[in-house]
Amino acid sequence: MAKILVIDDNLDICNLLKRFLTKKGHDVETTLSGETGLEMVKKEKFDLILCDFKLRDIEGPDILQAVKEISPDTKLAIITGYSDVRVAVEVMKKGAFDYVVKPLIPDEILSLIDRAINTPTEKPAVVSKDTKHSESKITKTPKGDTEYIWGKDSASKNLFKEVSLVAPTNFSVIIYGESGAGKENIARTIHDLSERKDMPFIAIDCGALTRDLAGSELWGHEKGAFTGALASKAGQFELADGGTIFLDEIANLSYDIQVGLLRLVQEKKLRRIGGVKDKNIDVRIIVASNENLKEAVAKGKFREDLFYRFNEFTINVPPLRKRGKDIMLFASHFLEKANQELNKEVKGFSKEVSDLFNQYEWPGNLREMRNIIRRSLLLTDGEEVGLTAIPHEVVHAQKFAFKEEDPGIPENSHVAEHLQEEPADLKVIAANAEAEAIKKALLENQYNKTKAAKQLGIDRKTLFNKIKLHNIA
Repeated sequence: MAKILVIDDNLDICNLLKRFLTKKGHDVETTLSGETGLEMVKKEKFDLILCDFKLRDIEGPDILQAVKEISPDTKLAIITGYSDVRVAVEVMKKGAFDYVVKPLIPDEILSLIDRAINTPTEKPAVVSKDTKHSESKITKTPKGDTEYIWGKDSASKNLFKEVSLVAPTNFSVIIYGESGAGKENIARTIHDLSERKDMPFIAIDCGALTRDLAGSELWGHEKGAFTGALASKAGQFELADGGTIFLDEIANLSYDIQVGLLRLVQEKKLRRIGGVKDKNIDVRIIVASNENLKEAVAKGKFREDLFYRFNEFTINVPPLRKRGKDIMLFASHFLEKANQELNKEVKGFSKEVSDLFNQYEWPGNLREMRNIIRRSLLLTDGEEVGLTAIPHEVVHAQKFAFKEEDPGIPENSHVAEHLQEEPADLKVIAANAEAEAIKKALLENQYNKTKAAKQLGIDRKTLFNKIKLHNIA
């Protein structure tokens, strides 16, 4: 049994989840307000918080940050509409346990709760007798237990060639790639193939470091260095000594932190905040960014001297849509993982789904694919995943992606056949388009009909009539 808090400004969702999860033996409390939810977290210990991404008073990312400070052991999962999935994935990078997409699927919620209960909270690393526990994320990459696999397409072969070439050296590396493309896994692979493989690998999301605490988190501090510094603490660079440190979204670091980082890179020494002695540090630095750092330098966002210190070797991770025949290789990998997680034996994907996956743009890359496959597996009862199990927005993505350079779906594609089942009558096409626009507005506003009506430029009564007319569930 888990102690669960549901924070959602939709009363129907709160009541639905409370009734359903209570019947499953869980202790559930609900609130429509983010502020009230945080007050409840201060008073009670919860195992899991299910929090709506968009609340009226506080947004999900801000609640996550507050919960991490109030109750670090409490896991938080984001509830979101499909249009916000990419943003929800970014929130996961900042510490959210997972996310679920509306409309909510009972088995998916139960699976999430089961994983939350059975996944131990990362314990801080003990550094030495005179230092307290650190909040740093230290991992020695387990062999054969990664979400990233190497494909056979030319893009994958070129990527692995570059990784294999730079891994045995001590070069600093800049990894460019879209969100979810696997930049951290590339950094882990470089570490695993280097002479530092038996030493710590520490991954840091620079976007999650607040300006006030970044220095303490990276360099560490001595007792009494500032208000609240009740004990000495080793920073993440100190903990990574001898190993590799991965700085994701490096351009998010503030200017003063960039100055301190430049000193560390040049002199290979660091000094804790409030300290009087320097400590020699031997750390290989790998950084990642989804924006061009040279352009960030031109904008004055990133120090030029620091850029040239890091720019000893550059790796560009191709987005999933550019991985050719490896797209289905990744899909099969995630299917196998999802089968193990959900205790299912789904053997593969239908031809229609394979065609769809090869045509889809995958804006969220590998993270998006992993979550779509996990979700679709919950809806699959047979031996293969069919189109009906794939989210509506993914199935019809090509239908609404009108780009001049878009070659479209091949005429012989099974997906094309599926989409061309639409009637050719102009009135029917217009009605279908109106229905799709209403569904999209409802999704984007998390089924809040008042907000959806405002977005569509109609009144609430008209929206209700059109929902009834188009038989929208």
